[in-house]
Amino acid sequence: MTAETSGGDGPRTDTVAAVVRQWQTVHPGLDTGPMEIIGRINRSAALLQQAEDAPLRRAGLSRPEFDLLGALRRTGHELTPGDLARETFSSGAAVTKRLKQLTERGLVERRGDTRDRRVVHLRLTDAGRDLVDGILPEQLAYETAVLSVLDGERQGELASLLGELLTRLEGRLGALRV
Repeated sequence: MTAETSGGDGPRTDTVAAVVRQWQTVHPGLDTGPMEIIGRINRSAALLQQAEDAPLRRAGLSRPEFDLLGALRRTGHELTPGDLARETFSSGAAVTKRLKQLTERGLVERRGDTRDRRVVHLRLTDAGRDLVDGILPEQLAYETAVLSVLDGERQGELASLLGELLTRLEGRLGALRV
């Protein structure tokens, strides 16, 4: 299957299909199959995030800040800045900067460790928990609406394929970077 076909539904007309057709014109022998998949994943992710971030912007949060709050909420217990960096795939410096802002806004509380003064434990304040719990349903409603173009079986197939790809990438990403 190429950019010209979509499995029996006629020619694809998405932006990635147009890009692939341009590359095929310039380099007719080039295998653009990977571009057709990775390009669509990247383009879809960018479009989804733009619209999905609207509730965050209204709440005065960035996506990375919400990810930190979400990690604290979903784990249900205190985390250290290092834990949050691992949970959110962020650098320690970025987490520190975001935590400073979230603490100043009264969304996160810091507590020193009784055994090791270098360790800080973080948890959501009531305001932080209320903010996450207020935004999350709106986020999920948006995602449900977006995915409604696919029936339940197709959604399951897509989730399975993306899960398989993600599992492999998470396990081999270091090996893929040369």
